[in-house]
Amino acid sequence: MLKTGSIRNRKIAADIATYILLSIFSLIILLPILWIVRLSFTTKFVAYKIPPEWFFKPILDNYRSLFVDYGFGQFFYNSLVVAIGSTAIAIPIAFFAAYSFNRFNTGGRSLQFGILGLQMLPPIVLSLPIFVLMKTFNLLNTRGGLIASYLSFNLPFVIWMLMGFIESIPVELEEAAKIDGATRFQAVIRIVFPLATPGIMASGVLSFILCWNEFLFALILTAKKTSTVPIALAAMQTERGVMLGTLAAAMCFAIIPMLALSIAIQKYMVRGLTFGALK
Repeated sequence: MLKTGSIRNRKIAADIATYILLSIFSLIILLPILWIVRLSFTTKFVAYKIPPEWFFKPILDNYRSLFVDYGFGQFFYNSLVVAIGSTAIAIPIAFFAAYSFNRFNTGGRSLQFGILGLQMLPPIVLSLPIFVLMKTFNLLNTRGGLIASYLSFNLPFVIWMLMGFIESIPVELEEAAKIDGATRFQAVIRIVFPLATPGIMASGVLSFILCWNEFLFALILTAKKTSTVPIALAAMQTERGVMLGTLAAAMCFAIIPMLALSIAIQKYMVRGLTFGALK
């Protein structure tokens, strides 16, 4: 009995230590976000005050200034259109490319590693040729040009993610569908695509986040009317200093789409990120 009680006490102590560590790490992650939310409701005086003032009257002036003075709504709309557009184009192309690589070994390993190599290139290397291409086709300062440029780093990433997911789907399922009279295309659409949905959703979310946070191409290829959220955030560092309250309000809005998207498809994200690792 004494030994059993000792084991139980050690287990309780281990659980308590685990919960304490998890709480500490959670606070490390959450505190910067909570601090940004706090700043978004403060005046300029309170935002710059050191030591910080913990109790103050919340205001909405920063949010009003964000949309009235800075026109943040247009930047938010641009980012939303570009991120959704680039992801919507990348997913079907990447799915069929990954399927072709996996089932037919199209281009061999050299082509597959060549595509991966594109992902390894620093974005600055691609910025000049992409700028020349966009200028040649009159796509500078357009959302369409930005969507096309994002595919340069978006597609290789999504293709390589989906290759692992498709590899985990047994070929026998497609063969059984073809025996029942389905064509290969029908087997892919009706069998492979639904089974790969967790991976597709996970790839889509990560692709959206990459596009949403991208700064370099948006800086080079856009003007004021087509700028995205990262450019708008950078522009809030003025000659009068950083507009902390307005910047914090803008960051709160920048977080919302990714947070909402992650929560909405959380179950697909968990399955998708582990599905491709299983054989």
